[in-house]
Amino acid sequence: MGNGWHEWPLVLFTVLGQCVAGALIMTGNGWLTAKDEVVKQRIVRSMFFLWLVMGIAFLASVMHLGSPLRAFNSLNRVGASALSNEIASGSLFFAVGGLWWLAAFLGKMPAALGKIWLLVGMLLGLVFVLAMTNVYQIDTVPTWYNGYTTVAFFMTMLLSGPLFAALLLRAVGISSGAPRFAYVSVLALLVIVAVIVLQGLSLDGIHSSVQSASALVPDYGSLQVWRIILLAAGLGCWICPLIRRKESSVGGLALGLVLVLAGEIIGRGLFYGLHMTVGMAVAG
Repeated sequence: MGNGWHEWPLVLFTVLGQCVAGALIMTGNGWLTAKDEVVKQRIVRSMFFLWLVMGIAFLASVMHLGSPLRAFNSLNRVGASALSNEIASGSLFFAVGGLWWLAAFLGKMPAALGKIWLLVGMLLGLVFVLAMTNVYQIDTVPTWYNGYTTVAFFMTMLLSGPLFAALLLRAVGISSGAPRFAYVSVLALLVIVAVIVLQGLSLDGIHSSVQSASALVPDYGSLQVWRIILLAAGLGCWICPLIRRKESSVGGLALGLVLVLAGEIIGRGLFYGLHMTVGMAVAG
């Protein structure tokens, strides 16, 4: 039994990958709607950190494989294996988004093509997150084989992504985002709380021949409470200034992002800690 931290490479890969996918949607929206070319270029400069974080996420995923040389083997069954689809879709998202950023940064991106290319990259981010969820839809793992997994992964994207984007935009002197984007994150937090409660209630009803799912992570309730506190505090760093009709500071947004990511890392660790298979229970 444990909290799932033994799967820390996957925890970082999924949380950071989903955060970047959400942040690209918001920063991409800012770039698409900007009228001033100077503002567009400042947005592009800030987006460098999206691909830096995405690179860290993929580095973590490679470490999970034990050897970097095994990374290529994960692509052997694209179309037939959920894992291969996840790596392929993530790599395509990384490549399309990264190449768009490079071309835009160098000023080599034609205006019309740039918009289409960016929209494709944003769509690929959603496909990437969906592919992640499919990896864990395994009918022999009843604690993962449900809608809670899909909802939780997309809520991580909608909660952390806009906040990350707000930080990047504010760091280059652009408004930290319209209130409606902050409201998206608030709604995501409410959905996360609902998932925590509903899934927590369902654990007692999931049994293997060895034990109950609720016994896999004895501190599930207390850790989820800490998770909610961190998520709420992190969003508060962004939302409280908006309520007062002020711009959030870079420092406040950075602190908020750290708190939100810490909360989601706790939640993802609990997710992996709940791993069990039909006929036996497996935990770290």
